[in-house]
Amino acid sequence: MDWLRALQHLRANRAPAVLVTVAEVAGHAPREAGAKLVVGADEVWGSVGGGNLEESAVRRARALLGEGATAAVTERHDLSDRAPAEHGVQCCGGRVTLLYEPQPVRPAIAVFGLGHVGFELALLLSRHDLDLHLVDSRADQLGDDRLAPLLSGPAVVRVHREPVLPELAIAALPAGVQALVLTHDHAEDLALLDALLRSGVPGSVGVIGSSAKWTRFRARLAELGHRPEAIDRVRTPIGDPAVTGLAGKQPAAIALSVAVELLGVTTARV
Repeated sequence: MDWLRALQHLRANRAPAVLVTVAEVAGHAPREAGAKLVVGADEVWGSVGGGNLEESAVRRARALLGEGATAAVTERHDLSDRAPAEHGVQCCGGRVTLLYEPQPVRPAIAVFGLGHVGFELALLLSRHDLDLHLVDSRADQLGDDRLAPLLSGPAVVRVHREPVLPELAIAALPAGVQALVLTHDHAEDLALLDALLRSGVPGSVGVIGSSAKWTRFRARLAELGHRPEAIDRVRTPIGDPAVTGLAGKQPAAIALSVAVELLGVTTARV
């Protein structure tokens, strides 16, 4: 597998990587500028020249993976028999600058309910580089024509059609997903919250609604056996104007407020 397919493979499987590129070459070097190496947690693909240079690059890349680094860094290597070498001598005589570009796992967000607010929220989120999972029990809300505007952005949109039990979609969500519950039916909202809290899948759970709705939900979740600390994981109301500074009751305004809050939570977790 070449380096590009390796990156695509890791991205599709939600595994972090570091892309290492020969950025500059001075004098003699085993590979030309532009040569690439992809370093994953357990495997590597491609090559920046082998020997001490490549082993050092792999170790540096895996250190960046361990740190959870997101910013690119460069590092210069002298290819001389007088240069320090831990993994074998390379005496090409040149100098190589390597560029390390961390490729973190994309954030994952699940929107349960594609009504007026849910659709506007999905439209905003689709403009960001993330995995966007859309769930609705109503087939007409997930029609191809309706979803077409969501497919032109950088987000990878995954549609889950569960007309009878939308909570079944939870099993297909990646661990750590940020889940938002805003369906057309309070009973469905409650069933989804119950299933999400039991699943251990989401990194966070948010639900739209009033304080009166949440008071009823909190009592019902306790009756269903959820402990107070589990119930406290639920954020509500999502898109609180007191937090985001954005007010308005129009669907687009509410969605913008929710997106601002959610992207702040997501960024903090990346």
